[in-house]
Amino acid sequence: MRAYRHTARADGGSIEGEWVMSQLDFPFHFDNRGRTAEATADDHIRDMIEEVLFTAPGERVNRPTFGCGVLRLVFAPNSDELAAASQLLIQSSLQQWLGDLIVVESVAVQNDDATLQISVTYLNRQTQVRQTADFSAGGPGT
Repeated sequence: MRAYRHTARADGGSIEGEWVMSQLDFPFHFDNRGRTAEATADDHIRDMIEEVLFTAPGERVNRPTFGCGVLRLVFAPNSDELAAASQLLIQSSLQQWLGDLIVVESVAVQNDDATLQISVTYLNRQTQVRQTADFSAGGPGT
């Protein structure tokens, strides 16, 4: 996150002295102007969901319990029990780490061969807008 000392007005100008927050895009990259790429608020929430899903517990030194480590499930054998456990793991991790920003309404996990597909439906607490984010791990092209 970055804070700016100017804010935009409806007519395209800016007001001096007011703080405006902007979020960095994930994964980190540069935009076409050569600056650090920024994300909209909705894209930033989706990026944070992705970080929680694909970070393994113990991967972050200062937050050893952060993440849910779904990449471990890519090569796990398919079963109804595994699907139920995966959904519970994902939903509880998202509620723990992003519960102040979103309300997780549903999580769908599908494990096809070596590809794990995750669909998360959530409500943005600030805007009260329902969104669905789809993620994929493993398999070709990921």
